[in-house]
Amino acid sequence: MRHTPDALMLFAAGFGTRMGALTAGCPKPLIPVAGRALIDHALALAGAGVGRTVVNLHYLPEQIAAHLQGRAGIALSLEPEILETGGGLRAALPLLGPGPVFTLNSDAVWTGANPLAQLRAAWDPTRMDALLLLVAPDRARGHAGRGDFVLDGQGRIVRGPGAIYSGAQIVKTEGLGAIPDKVFSLNRVWDSMISAGRAYGIIHPGGWCDVGRPESIAEAEALLKSAADV
Repeated sequence: MRHTPDALMLFAAGFGTRMGALTAGCPKPLIPVAGRALIDHALALAGAGVGRTVVNLHYLPEQIAAHLQGRAGIALSLEPEILETGGGLRAALPLLGPGPVFTLNSDAVWTGANPLAQLRAAWDPTRMDALLLLVAPDRARGHAGRGDFVLDGQGRIVRGPGAIYSGAQIVKTEGLGAIPDKVFSLNRVWDSMISAGRAYGIIHPGGWCDVGRPESIAEAEALLKSAADV
């Protein structure tokens, strides 16, 4: 079994209800930001070291499938029902293969260091079962809330107001089999890893925007423009 990830799970199955009318006939991953579909912003991060990408689909799947048709190294995991992040990842394991994987949400844009490269450089499978990429509140756009995790002196994460989970991580998948439910969040897997002291986090040094609401599109485009103008 490999110990460093070479497969990416890209979450793209959700209904995108917070987008309102924009997702009435269009899946959120295909909403354009700065002239490019959200899912293409995410796929551009894969780069070297990611041998295959699995995209999970549920809402308006034929549109995303058509958008991705013919692209090498991308497989589709069609969910007949929404399985949430944990259930969706477990359902995709036959396509992802054994060992740790990257996971990435398809509804954010980034500036600065490539998030997957940053995770790969910090990954230590002897100590870690999960490594989450976090964003400091003052660098997060399009996100409301008090944050998700606090880092201790060794880089382990605990729950609490603090840094914001960016939607990017490396995670070992063996623990998914211990969850009896078909539909479940990765939060349940993280809680077990946190209890064992094997869940870690690092801070993304660049910009990040959660494109979850219509007003976030302009924020994301402003973030990308500011980076391009530097």
